[in-house]
Amino acid sequence: MYTIHGALGSPYSMKMRALFRYRRITHVWNHGGQVQQLAAEKARAPVIPVIEYPDGSFANDSTPVLYDLEERHKVRGVVPPDPAQAFIAHLLEDFGDEWLTKAMFGYRWLEEVDQIQMSRWLSFDALKGGRVETSQGMAEHFRARQVDRMGIVGCTGENFPLIEASTRAVLQALEDHVVNEHYLFGSRPSMAELGIYGQLSQLGVDPTAQEMMRADYPYAFRWLLHIDDMSGIEGEWDALDAPFKPVVGKLLAQVGKVYAPFLLANAAAMDAGEETFGFEAMGHPYSQGTFKYQIKCLSELRHRYSKLDAEARAKVDPLLDENKCLEFLL
Repeated sequence: MYTIHGALGSPYSMKMRALFRYRRITHVWNHGGQVQQLAAEKARAPVIPVIEYPDGSFANDSTPVLYDLEERHKVRGVVPPDPAQAFIAHLLEDFGDEWLTKAMFGYRWLEEVDQIQMSRWLSFDALKGGRVETSQGMAEHFRARQVDRMGIVGCTGENFPLIEASTRAVLQALEDHVVNEHYLFGSRPSMAELGIYGQLSQLGVDPTAQEMMRADYPYAFRWLLHIDDMSGIEGEWDALDAPFKPVVGKLLAQVGKVYAPFLLANAAAMDAGEETFGFEAMGHPYSQGTFKYQIKCLSELRHRYSKLDAEARAKVDPLLDENKCLEFLL
């Protein structure tokens, strides 16, 4: 029995819950309450979700946990068996985790209407009662803390035009795709859908973002509920010689336009000992403080690409090159 210690307002918690549900891995969903305190006590970094293993150990970095579960549980995996598909799925999952999360932060904490509503909801989730006065008092404290962190994660008013433009491009790609088929690499979900879903799950709830999705991307909005619980899905991976679906190229186009420049600019600034970095994409400027974790992400992507054999590279390289994703991996 695993336990997911998470929160409804945590994109990575929702990502992992969807993973456990699809894979039919027996688990308990424990949300709210003292979850944040548990993260501080049991995990290397005090972030949620915290996955409690049957042996009593704990882990909370969603992607390594996902891969660990692939080794421990062999059926209904989310990493495609084809190395080419698996690499692209990993790249898109990483894009979701590390770039689309900025949309979640921005829509939630930039505007007062979202700050107030979401801080109250998140406090309500944590307390599950305890009187509204207590809940709203906690909400104001939480709101102030999150708003103060916006500059650290790059979610400023100056940066949001680029964040929103890339997010809308992702939503449009999904909107065009999901009316025909739900998944990216066959008739079953991969880690890519889970990484994207985790962040978009919050856009489907938060006031301003939900209104935007309902109005402009109604089928992508509804798709979120499908991805939330795929335990009843039975499907197959695409054939090894099948071309990548058009939606994969459209999503990779956003990786090439915004995520690759973001990772490269951060890495260059880190190498130069600079505290901030900036770049321009899609006609918009972007700047923030350097971040060590994104160095790890870039290194991992390059490592996984370097391990692809000639056959896999022959399959992925044209797609990566076409969408300006190849050069940053070399």
